[in-house]
This record gives sequence, structure tokens and C-alpha cells, in this order.
Amino acid sequence: MSKKKTYAVFGLGRYGNAVAKELCANGVEVLAVDIDEELVNDASADIPYCKCADVTDPEAIKQLGISNIDVVIITMATNLEASVMATMLCKEAGVKLVIAKCASEMNCRILEKVGADRVVFPENESGIRLAKNLMSSGFVDILDLSDDASMVELDVRPEWVNKSLKELDLRKKYSLNIVAVIENDKAVINIDPEKPLKKEMRLIVIADKASLSRFR
Repeated sequence: MSKKKTYAVFGLGRYGNAVAKELCANGVEVLAVDIDEELVNDASADIPYCKCADVTDPEAIKQLGISNIDVVIITMATNLEASVMATMLCKEAGVKLVIAKCASEMNCRILEKVGADRVVFPENESGIRLAKNLMSSGFVDILDLSDDASMVELDVRPEWVNKSLKELDLRKKYSLNIVAVIENDKAVINIDPEKPLKKEMRLIVIADKASLSRFR
């Protein structure tokens, strides 16, 4: 069984709190950090591992054990300098995936240049949705359509390569309804069920949440 990913959230404002709480609610190990002791104390009721620390300080990053964390989400969008420092320190510590919330397109470009693997606009992606995306193993993106159903974008699995959708019969096996195939960044809605899948393709799928959970 594969080891569960560990997460850290830097910044416990509304967005960071939403990310950390959603991850915790789904049984994920999360370290939440903020320099404001009051915010840390408020968050500790819902997030077991909360620390008060300055994430722009290399020594603090070392003491927090960030080198052992798989994913760090940096949510201090209003403080670009702090976001830049935290991003650089996390990448230097060997964090594989650093996600940074940004306040503008220019800030996003700056954060990407200093090492952020992904940037998010809070206006376009809520903290809860980001957390769900991070937990949706094998899913590129996930969008709730209702309380019971979701639409997801997923990569073609290695064992599916060179097999057709007709041959795989994902609807029968997993209750997954394929609505589009993405190839060369273009979504094909008129799907040829006998066309072999390629490694670089992605599938757009609609399914009930119970089926998606079993599929994961």
C-alpha cells in the first residue's frame, strides 16, 4: 500500500484555513503554520497540528521538518515577499510540490520563477476545491456537479494505453461515463470508442461520488 502524502499549509487566513480543514476532515496529515499566534490558536480546534512560526526563516523551516513534507500550500497572497521566501525555502528543502496562492497575474509569474510548481487564483479556485483536487489521486481536476455527482479530468492509466474505450468498458467496470477525450489540448466530444488510448491523453468523466471513491 502506498504511503499517504503529507501536507503543510502556510498562512491561516480564510483560504488557508479552508484548505487545511478540508484536508484534515478527509483524514489527511496536515501541518498548519502561521506567524499570528491568535490565528494558530483559533485553527487548532479543527486542525490538530498547528504551529506558530515565521516561514520566511530558514531555521524555522528546518525545525518544522518541511523537508519531510510532500506538498506545501502557501496562502499568504497579500505578502508577496513572504510568499517568495517561503517558496524558495521549501524548494531548497526538497519539497516536491509547492502550490502558491497569488493576488495577481504578475505575482503568479514571479512565484513560478522562484520555484512554485503551481499557482492558484483564489477567485477561480476555492480552498475547499483545491483540497479536494489534491486528494483526488489520479485525477487532474475535479468539479462537483451536485451533492452526489462530480466531473473529473483524469490521466490515462498505464494499463489503458493502446486499448480502446470499448475494450476497457469503464462504464460497466467503474460506472464512469466518458464525455470527452483531451488530446493535444483539444477536447474531442465525438469519441471514437475503438480508437486506442495514448499515454498523453486525458479523459473527462462524469460519475457519482461513490463510484469515484471506489475507482481511486
